[in-house]
Amino acid sequence: MSISTKELHAALKTYFGFGKFKGLQEQVITSILSKKNTFAIMPTGGGKSLCYQLPALMQDGTAIIVSPLIALMKNQVDAIRGISSEEGIAHVLNSSLNKSEIRQVKSDIESGITKLLYVAPESLSKAENIEFLRGQTVSFMAVDEAHCISEWGHDFRPEYRNLKHIITQIGDNIPIIGLTATATPKVQEDILKNLGTTDSTTFKASFNRPNLYYEILPKTAQVDNDIIRFVKQNEGKSGIIYCLSRKRVEELSQILQVNQIKAVPYHAGLDAKTRSRHQDMFLMEDVDVVVATIAFGMGIDKPDVRFVIHHDIPKSIESYYQETGRAGRDGGEGHCLAYYAYKDIEKLEKFMSGKPVAEQEIGFALLQEVVALAETSMSRRKFILHYFGESFDTKTGDGGDMDDNIRNPKPQSEAMDQVKLLLNIVSSTHEKYKSKDLVNVLTGQENALIKSHKTDEKPFFGNGSEKVPLYWMALIRQSLVAGFLRKDIETYGVLKITENGREFLKQPVSFTMTEDHTYNFADSSRSYSNSTAVADVNLMRMLKDLRKKNAKKLGVPPFVIFQDPSLEDMALKYPITIEELYNIHGVGEGKAKRYGTDFVALINSYVNENEIDRMQDMVIKSTGSNSSLKLYIIQNIDRKLPLDDLSSAKGMSMDEFVKELEAIVFSGTKLNINYWIDDLFDEDQQQEIHDYFMESESDDIETAIEEFDGDYDDQELRLYRLKFISEVAN
Repeated sequence: MSISTKELHAALKTYFGFGKFKGLQEQVITSILSKKNTFAIMPTGGGKSLCYQLPALMQDGTAIIVSPLIALMKNQVDAIRGISSEEGIAHVLNSSLNKSEIRQVKSDIESGITKLLYVAPESLSKAENIEFLRGQTVSFMAVDEAHCISEWGHDFRPEYRNLKHIITQIGDNIPIIGLTATATPKVQEDILKNLGTTDSTTFKASFNRPNLYYEILPKTAQVDNDIIRFVKQNEGKSGIIYCLSRKRVEELSQILQVNQIKAVPYHAGLDAKTRSRHQDMFLMEDVDVVVATIAFGMGIDKPDVRFVIHHDIPKSIESYYQETGRAGRDGGEGHCLAYYAYKDIEKLEKFMSGKPVAEQEIGFALLQEVVALAETSMSRRKFILHYFGESFDTKTGDGGDMDDNIRNPKPQSEAMDQVKLLLNIVSSTHEKYKSKDLVNVLTGQENALIKSHKTDEKPFFGNGSEKVPLYWMALIRQSLVAGFLRKDIETYGVLKITENGREFLKQPVSFTMTEDHTYNFADSSRSYSNSTAVADVNLMRMLKDLRKKNAKKLGVPPFVIFQDPSLEDMALKYPITIEELYNIHGVGEGKAKRYGTDFVALINSYVNENEIDRMQDMVIKSTGSNSSLKLYIIQNIDRKLPLDDLSSAKGMSMDEFVKELEAIVFSGTKLNINYWIDDLFDEDQQQEIHDYFMESESDDIETAIEEFDGDYDDQELRLYRLKFISEVAN
């Protein structure tokens, strides 16, 4: 189908309302309309899907779009239906449809209404679907997320490797379009070979996203606090936080919620309805943050995501690039922040241990690239682009200063002689070692592999021992980016010398290097819990005096206002606003508002007079009592259900259950357990215990047991104390 530029622009305007194409879109579409096999590599946000949507709408017949994710297909079908009066213009064909829906899809294809049919490879390979499509006009087949074809890629799907065979069964000479946002040169080659389209016209957009700022920080025990502080500094902005496990997603989203951040979880363990609702809440800006596993974001077209945080480092640079690529698609701000700890890498390695050896080897090689990205002190942008086979000059390139390493450079040193030594040793060992083993050869460390090659007997063994292993690892990484060495993918990362490397050996020139970051996690167990930190004794005394004075004024015992553990926490964390007081142990919003004003005023003047440097980390609120359990307790106590039934339903002992009740009541929430108390005590007993607590200086249970000569046990008194505080304090 030959078409003029003018007609193409008119079609773009008619169908999508855009005045002009983005990047390489026009060339890719022209190639598809000319019935050529086409391969497009366009980074996230480059407008990849329009490349097959527009030609499908402009041609006769139905285009088959192979896509790996149901959520992604649904999104795109909805979008296409939104620009057409025909509901049947786009359909999904997958396992989620019932028989009558499948009949409708087939009928729309037969009558020429359907222009785009989205299928998963599994559905396409079914005999009845092949048989049906063989009788239809197919305009072309587009393979989206084509990197899934390659076993060298980060997201290999074996069923993708069968697509070429399926398409030839459907029809001859059907043009094949491959599209991906992330592919290294090796993966690109593998895709074309597997689809049998080595004659494809290839279009490759730059992988550079100049508006994104890359930053990688050490991950400590305080990572949640760090994330909360970052999100609060970016209040009102949309962001995605990625975690490795569903459990961590749930925990972190709860912690954000109790810190007054509008956040929702998203992972495959939630039912489809909830996932869809949370996704919509994010798109419609009812929430600011989605905490998600990598299941989230595929095909999410929200242009103004302002930050992407990786709570856990991803398992490949492709994943990192794809996930960070969801930030700043509108060309505006996009902050990409990742937290790195080597133990996360070890965890990922453990996940791979059950897989076939070849798959493990590829997985380990991909992980080592991630380690290199995290630990390198060179431009992160340059490192990522080199990984995708693109060169970049940090001085003249777009976005050259947009990463933490360039903004905070490490000192450089001359390393010409060291590069020479490195390349000579690669050559002398006949290019058979990976980075780790090469570092061992340079520093003179023997291992089984080195001994088997008798390298430890060679005169050059240990010639680089005046430098530490970390130095040599950094130099290897920088020599790779400089193009003196390359990693051989087929042998899972064995280092080979390039033509440039041989030139360097013939005529060495100056080479400056920066040493890698060494992440010291020795302090990562630093914790701000009151068990390790010591409260300010002077402030504690002043707070107790204030509590006593206010208690007298109100005619209640001092512990009713705030219990001792709460005062200790205040004397440790120095809260100076009512909002910060919510974050204190045993203080909820109600209690803070009712009793807190005098306390924060006292702490504020004490902090100013004594010039105390408050640790901002202190004012992060933990989830305390598990939110869903808290809700369960409150709702069922309202329904007056027996407490022992509630505790056994949750698999808890009565003692554990009473502790949960205490956490709720002591932080200022009222629980009416009179129905239970009335069964335990008669009126006189209740009056006796009430009077005791009313007149006591302390709510200590052991003191109360002694006072009553053992008439009441520990649990009975704790339960009455809950009634007392609920009524008198809350």
